[in-house]
Amino acid sequence: IGVGITLVGHSERRSYYNETDQIVAQKVIKALEHGLEVILCVGEQLQQREAGKAQEVVKEQILAALKGLTRENMEDIHIAYEPVWAIGTGKTASSEDAQEMNQYIRRQIEELFGFEVAQQTSILYGGSVNPKNIKQLMAMEDIDGALVGGASLNPLSFAELLEY
Repeated sequence: IGVGITLVGHSERRSYYNETDQIVAQKVIKALEHGLEVILCVGEQLQQREAGKAQEVVKEQILAALKGLTRENMEDIHIAYEPVWAIGTGKTASSEDAQEMNQYIRRQIEELFGFEVAQQTSILYGGSVNPKNIKQLMAMEDIDGALVGGASLNPLSFAELLEY
C-alpha cells in the first residue's frame, strides 16, 4: 500500500493496549522483516521523571527494543524521545531537558553499536512540539528532528512548523 515507515512503541499503544517492551521489540523485528523503517518511541511518565528514573526507564526501553539487532538494522531505525507527560498536554520538556535525554539516547546507541552508528541514527523529539518551541528544540545538537502530534492537526500551525 506504499507505506515505508512505521511508529512503534508510542506511549498510547503502551498504555491503552498494554504493549510491553517485549511486544515493542517483536514489532520492531517484524517491521524490519517486512522492509519498513521504524520510528521507535521511548519516554518516561511524569512520576518516573520526578523520581529521578527517566534515564533508567528510557534505557530499559531502548535495550529491550534493540536487543538482537545488528548495525545494519540500525540504518532503518530512528528513535523518538517522547516524554509521556508532554504528549498532548501542552507541556513540553525544555529544550535543554530534551537535549540531555537525546544525548543520553545517543550514548546508549553508541554503547550498543558504536560511534558511527550513534552519529548516523536520527533521534527526534516529540511532546507538544509547536511553532513556539520548534526553533529552540531544533537548535539542540542531539535533536535531529521532531515527531509532531497535535500541532499537525491544525494546517496553519503545521505549516508554521514546516517553515522552520
